[in-house]
Amino acid sequence: MTGRSIYDETYRRSFQAPEEFWAAAAEDIVWDRRWDRVLDDARPPFYRWFVGGMLNTCYNAVDVHVDRGRGRQTALVYDSPVTKTVKTYSYAELRDEVARFAGALTRLGIGKGDRVILYMPMVPEAVIAMLGCARIGAIHSVVFGGFAPKELATRIDDAKPKLILCASCGIEVNRVIPYKPLLDQAIELARHTVERCLVLQRPQERATMVKGRDLDWQETVAGAAPVDCVSGAATDALYILYTSGTTGIPKGVVRDNGGHAVALKWSMQNVYGMGSGEVYWAASDIGWVVGHSYIVYAPLLKGCTTILYEGKPVGTPDPGAFWRVCSQHGVNALFTAPTAFRAIKKEDPQGSFMKTYDLSRFRTLFLAGERCDPDTLVWARERLGVPVIDHWWQTETGWAIGANCVGLGMLPVKPGSPTKAVPGYDVQVLGEDGRQMPAGEIGAIVVKLPMPPGCLPTLWNNDEGYEKSYLARYPGYYLTADAGYKDEDGYLFIMSRIDDIINVAGHRLSTGAMEEVLSAHPDVAECAVVGVADEIKGEIPVGFVVTKAGVTRSEAEIVRELVERVREQIGPVAAFKAATVVKRLPKTRSGKILRGTMKRIAEGTPYTTPATIDDPVILDEIGESLRGLGYPKKGT
Repeated sequence: MTGRSIYDETYRRSFQAPEEFWAAAAEDIVWDRRWDRVLDDARPPFYRWFVGGMLNTCYNAVDVHVDRGRGRQTALVYDSPVTKTVKTYSYAELRDEVARFAGALTRLGIGKGDRVILYMPMVPEAVIAMLGCARIGAIHSVVFGGFAPKELATRIDDAKPKLILCASCGIEVNRVIPYKPLLDQAIELARHTVERCLVLQRPQERATMVKGRDLDWQETVAGAAPVDCVSGAATDALYILYTSGTTGIPKGVVRDNGGHAVALKWSMQNVYGMGSGEVYWAASDIGWVVGHSYIVYAPLLKGCTTILYEGKPVGTPDPGAFWRVCSQHGVNALFTAPTAFRAIKKEDPQGSFMKTYDLSRFRTLFLAGERCDPDTLVWARERLGVPVIDHWWQTETGWAIGANCVGLGMLPVKPGSPTKAVPGYDVQVLGEDGRQMPAGEIGAIVVKLPMPPGCLPTLWNNDEGYEKSYLARYPGYYLTADAGYKDEDGYLFIMSRIDDIINVAGHRLSTGAMEEVLSAHPDVAECAVVGVADEIKGEIPVGFVVTKAGVTRSEAEIVRELVERVREQIGPVAAFKAATVVKRLPKTRSGKILRGTMKRIAEGTPYTTPATIDDPVILDEIGESLRGLGYPKKGT
């Protein structure tokens, strides 16, 4: 069968007989008790998968490989250029570490259903702690290390943890970030009383301990006895992961045990083309959903070797950092954000650093986390000489909605598209009236309910918020909040967030389409376009571009060419006349560009510096550049 026919047949089966399809996938998981029903649809829109089933996610991710004779295989590689450390754990070693840590949790009174917040950098102890929680049925909630105290406090109040796990510090390229003072402030701000904190003291920064509350990590774990896995219901929560809410109150995305394990293990083979024993690297952070799904759980469920990387794509020490890791550890597939590749492309436009490393085992690059512009995809493909797969998903889904499924035979690549919907997802494009949009026309991208296993069943203690945030606008559908279209071949094009569709003199236009044009300019490393309020046209686009290293041409000349390109490729209707060259773009630590904040700066409206921002100083630089363009204007 061709790639197209394998994909088409698999996708058809996932909808013709969904319960049979996912029951077959679930046979790949070790169950303590088989399910009573594959899909419980008795209470829509609250669907549940594998009701009645009992399992343990930690057993399926770690112990099972030891029990099947593969305990000596490497499970986890910790690679930290910022501390000059490389450490490996076999599956047997990882099991023993996790069992001992789970024993420490048990001694501290943590049991099934209790919440444990992790406020940790990219260190092995964080992975061990997540798996340790899963081992005893405790619910972990990882908060990105270094998050502002106020944001951490809101998560403490919502999750109400019995225990917080913290490291003394995180380490950036050229600085140490003390975490403990931030945690202490968050605990002071929170209404919920935290009983215990377990603190990992790193040699780069020693934390001050609070007597009676704080315990030393090493001392506590050293005296613990290992414990076995505790069986739990498939519908029990494995973790809570908070994502920013439009009201300022974070939304606690819940992930269940059963559907999560089934979907993620299925995805490793079918979406990523990975087999047991192969090396998979998701260059993300455990604080984000990519880290949960594809650093910790999915690779281990599949029996792969997973890489935990404490470093950056550039600066630790150079733009060859990723290729050093791939070469040194024999990486077969890398998953990262387009932002990372734009940073590499900016510093090393010719890809010279790639050529100095042995990448003979490297066969696929996966990009996700934000829209991938065609220029970045083509640049990576030409220099690496391997398939570059753009795919699309969200914190809420936990795994890919749209992808070129490598394990099902690759379909032809269309740069700018994450290809087609993954089996199990009925993706549709709807207009404001709820009707299907014709091919090529932009609308709201939705997924028809029920969504496949692994997706959020609800929000933590907030069924009403789940319905209001995701289901109210188009009843019977999950609203992704992304805008885009399907072409005549059924390929998906994710153009922007719904909020980034701008209305220029009555014409609905995608800022993503304009960014595509700008990013194709030979001098541009990365870019962003935002819609700014305008008295006459309603909104007009403003562009921000970062040039590649070594570009010496004048800003005026580059901007003139960019304006001409948008006029030629999108048309005068776009009214694209304002652009500025900036040193860098404001981003979250996960690499998402803060377009909404840039828009508010341009319009002169109040904004709060996002807690997830990588470097707040960038916002001042953006404001200065906008003033050079005459923003904010009177009347905006």
